[in-house]
Parts: sequence; structure tokens; C-alpha cells
Amino acid sequence: MIKVREILVTSALPYANGYIHLGHLVEYIQTDIWVRAMKAQGHQVTYVCADDAHGTAIMLKAEANGVTPEAQIASVKASHEADFSKFLINFDNYHTTHSEENKQFSEMIYRCLNNAGHISTKDVEQLFDPEKQLFLADRFVKGTCPECDSPDQYGDNCEVCGTTYDATDLKDPHSTLSDATPVLKTSKHYFFDLPEFEQFLKDWTRSDNRLQVSVANKLQEWFDAGLASWDISRDAPYFGFQIPDTPSDEPDKYFYVWLDAPVGYMASFKNLCDKRAGTEQALDFDRYWMQENEHKTEVYHFIGKDIVYFHALFWPAMLAGSEFRTPTGVFAHGFLMVNGEKMSKSRGTFIKAETYAEHLHPEYLRYYFASKLSDKVEDINLDLEDFMQKVNSDLVGKVVNIASRSAGFLVKKYDGMLSDVCVESELLEDITKTGDEIAAAYENREFSRAMRLIMQCADKANEYIDAKKPWSLAKQEGTEQEVQDVCSVAINIFRQLMVYLAPVLPELTSNAKAFLNIDDLSFASRNEWLLGHKINKFKPLMQRIEEKDVTAMVEDSKASLTQTETPVASEGSKPDAKNQTSSTADTEQTDYIGIEDFAKVEMKVAHVLACNHVEGADKLLQFTLDVGEDKPRNVFSGIRKFYEPEQLQGKKVICVTNLAPRKMKFGVSEGMVLSTGNPKTGLTVVTLPDDCVVGDMLA
Repeated sequence: MIKVREILVTSALPYANGYIHLGHLVEYIQTDIWVRAMKAQGHQVTYVCADDAHGTAIMLKAEANGVTPEAQIASVKASHEADFSKFLINFDNYHTTHSEENKQFSEMIYRCLNNAGHISTKDVEQLFDPEKQLFLADRFVKGTCPECDSPDQYGDNCEVCGTTYDATDLKDPHSTLSDATPVLKTSKHYFFDLPEFEQFLKDWTRSDNRLQVSVANKLQEWFDAGLASWDISRDAPYFGFQIPDTPSDEPDKYFYVWLDAPVGYMASFKNLCDKRAGTEQALDFDRYWMQENEHKTEVYHFIGKDIVYFHALFWPAMLAGSEFRTPTGVFAHGFLMVNGEKMSKSRGTFIKAETYAEHLHPEYLRYYFASKLSDKVEDINLDLEDFMQKVNSDLVGKVVNIASRSAGFLVKKYDGMLSDVCVESELLEDITKTGDEIAAAYENREFSRAMRLIMQCADKANEYIDAKKPWSLAKQEGTEQEVQDVCSVAINIFRQLMVYLAPVLPELTSNAKAFLNIDDLSFASRNEWLLGHKINKFKPLMQRIEEKDVTAMVEDSKASLTQTETPVASEGSKPDAKNQTSSTADTEQTDYIGIEDFAKVEMKVAHVLACNHVEGADKLLQFTLDVGEDKPRNVFSGIRKFYEPEQLQGKKVICVTNLAPRKMKFGVSEGMVLSTGNPKTGLTVVTLPDDCVVGDMLA
């Protein structure tokens, strides 16, 4: 008998300001697989999540859409839940941080911290937009770098020289929300005294395997630099919860979104507890969140590596300071690359969950992610070619093939009955025992190792079938029992594989249960072999991935993102190259290109970091361009006779970024700067307004 563990699991809360894409799904698929695996091993596991629904960005998005913030977040929440459902993410509860439960717990935690002396105030001088009547976060301010005089730099650091600074240091600052010149304004802010918890956090981050070693080592940099008090307040207008108990004569103050966001884990769980009250599935909130129960129950957070400091410093300090239990573990994962590069809208690899699901079965992606995920904080790569080959080879060619090769003989010749005895007990025993290693790999989040072990079992089954050749035996006289025995062994191994793959492929394995005529695919069920058991007629469980479907998904990703960002001409109309006609459609002109050809050209807003003459070249200027990538691009352009380099320094231009690099005498050119005019009589470089965002696509 195993000891049943009581476990609460969460994923990071998606922000209620946009759609779910494949990068998000890495986390939710990883968490869902872990939850299903732990449930299959007999533990009591509860999985909750919620939309992160507060902040200035949501307020501004709602304003731009002409709706209330409440309507904005409700629409996005419905979209998120629909996407998660498509990918078989099985939350026990999906809530929102804009809830009474979250307000209650946020205020409770704040009051506990305040009463214990962990909250202080001080005046902060900030830039203020006089037109929008709000204080500006750094990302909403642009100006000229105070160090290198580069224009169009954000309010926290210069992308040209790398200098960090305060937004108040910018020269000629302007608000990106209204283009107004911001003014300095002083406001009282509320701070959580994080340095008071330094020793607690040093011990906590290194104890009980709460964090991956690499994460704990990274957090040491924060301790080395010295922890600072954390600003937890924002001024009106702001969409969120008001800070309670503030002086009546001061303007309203609101909790910064990152204070109430993690509290959303508690709120979603409390909402579930209230829903289940009085039922057989009732849950006790205090049993999971009170300090005295910390070693009776377990709480785990699955998060991306970019928000580690919120979950491994601020959050445990808030909980400890307000006398709640802290997480048992915080598991971080890396980012998603597609075809070895950052997800790209122009290449169609910035793929929405909805777009993927329109073309491909979500379980393909669940398996591929599982085959890549480990307990390390590493980025994973979705290589679309490898994705097709791996799914087709592993799931269709190996796993499903075992059942399809064996079931027909049993149904046709033996009315679906399996043999009463297992003639290859040593082989089946070996595969059954491998389940212990697979279960441990799941628990340790070593999903890629679990998939390798499972496929090794599938290989053993296929090798056995190939060696016994039941199709040949069936043609011989007096081999009826041997055919039944061989196929029965194969079906038993297939059943074990369904047990092992159930956390990853819940829909396929549910269909397999109907074929196998069984009700249970828990890990314990593998110890009872199917002997003298009747199976049903086999129906195809999974189809191969076709390249045309992947291609269509990529093309639709380009189109859907363009349509999202480009206004539609009129209600009910949808640009579609296949359905549009024109007065010239029947002419003899043959040099038209289709919209699909145009879509292949990737044009981005580029910032000219440097422009110089090229020694020994009479016609060329050399550009160093920031196109929103990790490294600047080097581009040569034949416009020297029309421009002096200083005329283009600091300008925003258009760069074609998906041209093949061209090796020239003076170096490699990595793109093309767009110009208009005639190369003989005069060229004019196309320049863009300063408020265009570097890296944005032209569409």
C-alpha cells in the first residue's frame, strides 16, 4: 500500500490580455502531465489556476476596445478556458484574480504584514502623463538616452549603449500613451520590507529541494546585490484592488498586480473548496495553507524561469510574514523555441493554441513536449520536421501498431479472447517492472526519460512480434494456439504502454480502454495481466501527421496574426486570396504574385544603430541595425551617392530580414534596407515615425 499524499498544484496565471500560444502551453501541458501521473499513482491531487486579471495594461486594453475592464477580462478568460480544454488541460478549478476570494486574501495578507511592521511608505517622484492623468511605468516612457544621446529609448535602459537609468533621466521624454510631455509628480508609495526576510529566504531557497539547484544559484545573485524593499502600490487610475486602511485624506492606492497575482492560487483553491463543500470531494482550505499543516500536505507551483524571483523571493516572504505555509516546491521551466529560433510571427511559428488545434491533434504536441521536457530549467525546441517524424514513428509506427498488428487475428479467429496464460511471462514481467522507473521519472518531472523508457518497451513488443510473425503462423496448420498466445502477449504489452502513456495521451488511452474492454489504467493496474480476457474490435486510435497539415498551420498562423493586428475593412468581410476577384482577373497578365508569396517577405521596423562609409566601396553604406533580435544585423546598401551616414544615424527604417545572407567583398550582408526612387537618378530611404516599435512586422 502506498501512502496517499495530499497535493495542491498550480500553474502560473496567464495574463488576461491576450491569447494562449504554444509557448504558454509548455507549462500547462507539463503541469497537467505531472498531475495526471501523480493521480494515476494513487495520490490525491488538486490542480487549480486562474486568469491574472489586474493592472494598467488591462485597463488600457479595455479602454482601447471600448469595453469595461470586467468585460475585457471575462472575454479573455472564456478564450483561455476554451484553449486549455482543447489541449486536455484538466484543471479542477479555473478562476480569476478579480474575485471576492482574492480580494479577501490579498487584504488579509496585507493587514498581517502591516500589523507586523513589514509595510512602510515613502514619497516617490515619478513621471506623470498630464493628458491620460496617470503615472507612467518605465515601458510607457520614451526619450533620448542621457548617456549616448540615442533617441527613442525606453525609460529604464538604452538599447544602443546598454546604460540603465531612471525614466526621469531621459532627455526629451514623451508618453507612449498620448505623446504628451510627462511631468514630475510626487506620490506616496507603500513598500513591503523584503530585506527583513533575507535570512529566512536564504535558508528557504536552499532547503528541502524546494528549488532546482540552478534556480537557487541564480537567486544568490539577488542576495549578493542586497535585497531591496518592494513597491507594492500603484496610484489611480488602476484596475485592481484598493489597499485597505489607508488615510482618508490621501488618494486611493491599489495593490500592484504582482502582489495579488500569486494570492490567486489561494483564491482559486478557496473557490473550489466552497464549491465542493458538503460533497464526497470536499476539501479543507486550512489543511493546505495553514503553517501547522505544512508537513501534512504539499503545494507545488509550476512556473516559467522569467518569474522565478516573484515566486521564490517575494511570495514565500509574503506567506511567511502573514503566517501562511510556504510552497513545498517551485518548479521552473525554460522557454519554447520553434525550429531552433524564437517564435516568429512572420515565419508563422508564433502559433496560437487555437490555430494549432484547427489543424493538428493536441495530443501530438503533448507527446512531443513530454519527449523534450526534463527537470532542468532549459529551453526546449519544437522542430516541426522532427515533430512529424517523432510522432509518426513513436506513436503510430511503434505503439498503435502493436495493437493494430495483433487485434485482427484475435477478433477474427478467437472472438477477441486472449490466452488464459502468458507464454512470455519473463518479457511481460520485465515491461511491468519498468513501470516503477517510469513512475519515478514522471514524479521527478523527467518526462523525456519516461518517454524513452516507454518507447524501449514498445520496441521490445515490436521485436517480439517481428520474431514470431503471427501473420505467417496463421497460414500454417496446427498453429492456432501459438497465434493466439503471441497476439495475447502483444496486447498485454500494449495495455502496459497505455498505462504508461495515459498522463500524456488521455484521449488516446481512453479510446484504448474501450478497445481493451477495461476500466482502469492506473499504475497499479499493470500488475494484473489480461488473461482469458475478451477485447473488442480494434478501431484506429491515431492518424499520422501529414506535412500539408503542418504547412497549413504555419500559413494560418501568419494570416491569423496579421488579421488580429490589422483592422478589417468592414464588418463581415474577411480578406481571403482564394475568394477575392477583380476586374483584371481574366486578363492575360501572368506576373501576379499571390498573397502567400507576399507573406513570405519578412519586413521589420529597424533602428539604425550605426551607419558608416565602406572603405574601398564607392556605392555602399554599412548599417548596423537593431531589428528586435538578440544581436544587431549588418546590412550593406548601395545608397552612398545619395546620403551621408549621419543623415541616417538613429533613424527608424524598414529592413527585409528573411533574405539569405549575402557574402560580399566587404563582409556579409544580412538583409535589405528599403528605398524608393531610381538607382540612377536618386534613392530615398523609407523612414518611419519614431514611435514605431523596433522589431514590429510590417503587414
